[in-house]
Amino acid sequence: MSKLTHFNQAGEAHMVDIADKASSARRAVAGGRIVMQPETLELIQQGGHKKGDVLGVARVAGIMATKRTAELVPMCHPLSLTHVAIEFHIDVDNNAVECTVTAETTGQTGVEMEALTGVQVTLLTIYDMCKAVDRGMVIDDVRLLEKSGGKSGHWQRS
Repeated sequence: MSKLTHFNQAGEAHMVDIADKASSARRAVAGGRIVMQPETLELIQQGGHKKGDVLGVARVAGIMATKRTAELVPMCHPLSLTHVAIEFHIDVDNNAVECTVTAETTGQTGVEMEALTGVQVTLLTIYDMCKAVDRGMVIDDVRLLEKSGGKSGHWQRS
């Protein structure tokens, strides 16, 4: 049985009880990328896309998504986030936009799901804004990069 999801006697899932967990500073960093045609990447870089500032809109969408994670992922606890940052790196060699989301809170449970949700929605927004010129874009390599806080302490992807 997973540590995060438990089942009652009827086999129904329920949220983990975190009432007795101590509050602590929690931080998670997640990343991912979207690969596209060179012309699409150039439009994004030059700000020449007809729908506007692709990365600016995607950043706002990602921040909004982190704040709504508990509405989207059934067993997530609603969290009061203290900080969310979204960074982009343009990888010209691979025709990709890399996205990193950092989410922070002080509470009784971690923010990994918020960071991962932020990455997914940020990349989906880039796809949505660019799909008219490039339907073949691929979102990939979405993963947790680092987490800290709580009983399990610090973890970093090697």
